[in-house]
Amino acid sequence: MRELPFRWTVALPLLLSLGRADAQSLPRPNWLKTEPLIIVGSWDDMAIFRRRVGGNPVWQEEDYARSHTEEAVQKLKDLGVTMMVIHFYKGFGLDAEREHQEDARKITAWCKKHGLRVGVYIGSTIGFETFLIEKPDAESWFVRPFLGRPVLYGDQTFRKRVYFMHPGYREYIKRVLKLAVEDFKVDLIHFDNTSMQAQPPVFLHPQAVEDFREFLRKKYSPEMLKKRFGISDVRYMEPPEADRPLLQINDPMFQEWSDFRSQQLVDYYAEMERFIRGMNPEVAVESNPHSGISGVNTVWQQGIDYPRLLAHMDVVWTEEGNEAGVSPDGILISKIRTYKMATLLNNKIFTYTAGGRGGKLALAEAMTYNRQCLGMVGGALAGYQVPENQRNYIQFYRKHFDNYRDVESRADLAVLQSYSSMAYNNDLPWQSAMLFEQALIQAKVPFEIIFDDNLKNLSKYRVLVLPDQECLTDEQMGLIREYVKRGGGLVATELTSLYTEWRQRRRDFGLGDLFAVRAPAWSGAREMDQTPGGAPVRREVGQGRVAYFGSVKPAMAKPPGVPMSSRYWKLPVNWQELVAAVKWAARDKLSFEVKAPLTVTAELLEQKAKGRLLLHLINYGVERTPEVAKVEVSLEIPVGKRVSELTLLSPDEPKPVPLAHVTEKGRAVFTVPSLKTYAVAVAQLAE
Repeated sequence: MRELPFRWTVALPLLLSLGRADAQSLPRPNWLKTEPLIIVGSWDDMAIFRRRVGGNPVWQEEDYARSHTEEAVQKLKDLGVTMMVIHFYKGFGLDAEREHQEDARKITAWCKKHGLRVGVYIGSTIGFETFLIEKPDAESWFVRPFLGRPVLYGDQTFRKRVYFMHPGYREYIKRVLKLAVEDFKVDLIHFDNTSMQAQPPVFLHPQAVEDFREFLRKKYSPEMLKKRFGISDVRYMEPPEADRPLLQINDPMFQEWSDFRSQQLVDYYAEMERFIRGMNPEVAVESNPHSGISGVNTVWQQGIDYPRLLAHMDVVWTEEGNEAGVSPDGILISKIRTYKMATLLNNKIFTYTAGGRGGKLALAEAMTYNRQCLGMVGGALAGYQVPENQRNYIQFYRKHFDNYRDVESRADLAVLQSYSSMAYNNDLPWQSAMLFEQALIQAKVPFEIIFDDNLKNLSKYRVLVLPDQECLTDEQMGLIREYVKRGGGLVATELTSLYTEWRQRRRDFGLGDLFAVRAPAWSGAREMDQTPGGAPVRREVGQGRVAYFGSVKPAMAKPPGVPMSSRYWKLPVNWQELVAAVKWAARDKLSFEVKAPLTVTAELLEQKAKGRLLLHLINYGVERTPEVAKVEVSLEIPVGKRVSELTLLSPDEPKPVPLAHVTEKGRAVFTVPSLKTYAVAVAQLAE
């Protein structure tokens, strides 16, 4: 591709940017719809990287050689693995990595021989010591020092970061992709370090500064620029050098810079996605945004806006931690939110499950909340290393895969995470959203996490939850009012609707007509608004019901400006009131009810084509409570259907367990006799 004049380098990405609908219309891999994804990863073990990074055991290269054998691949197949993601391009340069690419070619052939699909690793940093030998002009891609320090990959001083929208860099990556897709004929491209590509220091590159100015010119007319910034000429505007945590992000420059960084990342991956699918639409596209929905403001910290980015992905990684279990102080920790987010956005999740970082609980979590993907069950030698009890879970998943494909959520609630609310405030919206979701998770109330565009399709939900969703547009509030008027339930908290999408304070709540609560008095632009307080409100509005809470009361205080990480996910003090309000707003009509300890979660899925309902149950507290007896369930039966057969399946049981049930008022009522770690109740429906 011919390089464009410098000042127009932003125009091409904007033209290439695929709206969500356009991205969805691109051909997607058919095999992802029908096959289980159970992966192992081996991308950091080649000598050029291990020797340079240091700190290796003396047997590291022996393991590398052992993993690159046909026997190791056969062991993976026996374990139940369906894909191996291997080293391919770490950033040292195609010339420097040629020897290891030949190793990758051999293992690719063995994988294909034994029926395993192959993914390849594409790094986003540059090992400049070798790369500049191959391509000396690449020095212009590198990010300049930020606040007097070089911008590197952690403490690995040999890995420099680049401005990924530089035309030269984009063209080089396309060379790498072309080799992978057309020569190696891989099944998946794994883009790593996505969470680092759009961090703030990257965008002080001189080209990024000019691209930012062009972004503003394209986004706003001169009149709107003046309304936004007070000036209409942006030729001397510069991105801010953020060097401290921020609480509320009110400065329009900071807001637009966040949007710009997010959009640039989306434009980059839209371009790469189109390039890959143009060569072969059966190649899956996957990246590593890293944090998921874990309490981190990814838009501000990483330039990651999940709804926009995932429109161009089939699979995404999460390395958020949050390993499944219950903490010593009783907090249920999970990746449930991330799984729900990815499912809504038509993606699957890669994360560590079996082996050292995971275990049976992590595998159970993926079975329940992921879609046709069991995640990463180990490294290249996993066939030798996965413990027997976890191996049984993998084999169970393969044996019963028919129950895990082509499923849809039966969620009754939608919990909104609006872009402006979550991107422009690092405190109350994150605290309230994570705590309200925690209450729903532990109370076993079926919900989905939704985003701005999903407000246009609320009719499938019984209740919409707005946990301190401060920033709403007039259009969004109109959609919410219409939803309530037509019979939808609404539960809102704190400062919901008090601000515009630019986080400008309204005189009163934009949805005050629904809440019947007045906003607190304005105390000035530099002061945080206090929540109204007072008793919760419940009222009928049109055909719907509205509940409002002045506070989601945390049981543990989160320091200002820090992420709402899992250490603060203790159930809020008023969690029972919140859940009761949700049930009231739903007119006590939920798709299921499960009576079990708070450390048990439940998820209801439906297979319409097969006429099945599947209720998944996980005992996150299994370490302290190895068995939960007599879990009582009431399951709503679709109109015109009946339950003809009910069976409990579990890798913890030697064989399927038939379940007796009775039908009461359109619901199947039954008892699960024993839940150890994981089980799924399969209800076969009939006319």
